Amino acid sequence: MRFCMLQLDIQRFAVPFRRTSKTKKRMRRTHLKKEVGAIEKCSKCGAAIRPHRACLKCGNYKNKEVIKTTVEE
Repeated sequence: MRFCMLQLDIQRFAVPFRRTSKTKKRMRRTHLKKEVGAIEKCSKCGAAIRPHRACLKCGNYKNKEVIKTTVEE
């Protein structure tokens, strides 16, 4: 019987010495939360809009009418 030695090409990479606890993991991820987007009021009608966008209710952007809207009564 002949014994054959196989050479395994296994990549060696860093393995953590200890398991990361829930507290340490959560402390590391505290800055990864979502933030609330900015909301401003339209200068003409007072509707809530996102900054640098035209108002969907009155169609104004920077005190100029850029979207023609019809008034529904």
